[in-house]
Amino acid sequence: MTSHASLPIEARSLIAQINKKHGEGALVTGSEMSVPARYTSGSIGLDVILGGGWPANQWAEVIGKESQGKTFIALKTVAANQQRDPKFTTLWIAAEHFDVDQAHALGVDTDRVIVMPTQDMELAFETMLSFAASKSIDLIVLDSYPALIPGEEADKTMEDAVVAVGARLVGKFFRKMGAASKRALDGTERPMFGLIINQYRDAIGQFSPHGTPQTTPGGKAKNYFYYVRLEVKRDEFIDEARHGKGKTRVGQTVKLRTLKNKAASPGQVASLDVYFRDAPNLGFLRGDYDSAKELLTYGVLYDLIKRAGAYYSIGERRWQGKDALLQDLRAEIDLQESLRAGILAASAKPDRDLITTEAS
Repeated sequence: MTSHASLPIEARSLIAQINKKHGEGALVTGSEMSVPARYTSGSIGLDVILGGGWPANQWAEVIGKESQGKTFIALKTVAANQQRDPKFTTLWIAAEHFDVDQAHALGVDTDRVIVMPTQDMELAFETMLSFAASKSIDLIVLDSYPALIPGEEADKTMEDAVVAVGARLVGKFFRKMGAASKRALDGTERPMFGLIINQYRDAIGQFSPHGTPQTTPGGKAKNYFYYVRLEVKRDEFIDEARHGKGKTRVGQTVKLRTLKNKAASPGQVASLDVYFRDAPNLGFLRGDYDSAKELLTYGVLYDLIKRAGAYYSIGERRWQGKDALLQDLRAEIDLQESLRAGILAASAKPDRDLITTEAS
């Protein structure tokens, strides 16, 4: 505990009074506050544009159109953090569904995922608040907000108009979540983070110079509460040539963009190859990211991998051609971890976080 000796005596006295009344740690200096933890997304590119990973004790919105990879990224986040921490526990509010087969394919240990299948908005929000306040879990995922139905709407007929009920409840939920997800400033309490998946809708009656204007359900209040808002958008499909059978669609390249980020520069972009089907000729299984491709891209960007013509080098090791380096990257876990640590350290420097894969 800092002595507060550098503060004016009047301030020290007031801190002592307030801490005595409300509990030690109600008031602290900035130097006493712990550095917030980070949770990996499972993708080094996404971790970089997030500012090192998903931030602790905060909420993020994952936005996109249908079938772009939003739930895929949430499940890969669960799997990656379960792999790092054997006690990592998730609450999954399945307003749409929880695909157990897909979760297993993406590496999720479903024994450590608590699932609530419900479209009841009030029940979903109360459950999320209860688990956040209990400090018993590490991650809350809501998949997805537009599938929730407020009680007032559920009780009315199809002909009855219901305006902005969901948006009002969302605003109330986030105001209450501020207290439920609060943790000790010195980092002694178990942190958590939350992901809410949302979908784009056409903004009827609004104007945009870039085509049809879009919005996300849930009102405006949520946009202020989110620490991170991440857009997921398919860039192109990935096809694999099958001998004598033409081509088979096995994956897609998605573009990830931070619309809002209070932990790093907003407007950052990363590209990520994801595989939703086994691709034996390409060397990938269902649920894989092309992590080696990401490491190569960011390793070159941050000068951890030196490139000279067709040759690539890391320290004393040298490869001729990108494919040779990618092959070793996919095979050598130690090499992957070394590059991953170097990339995150380099991206944390204030003058480096503006670099994205669009610069390549």
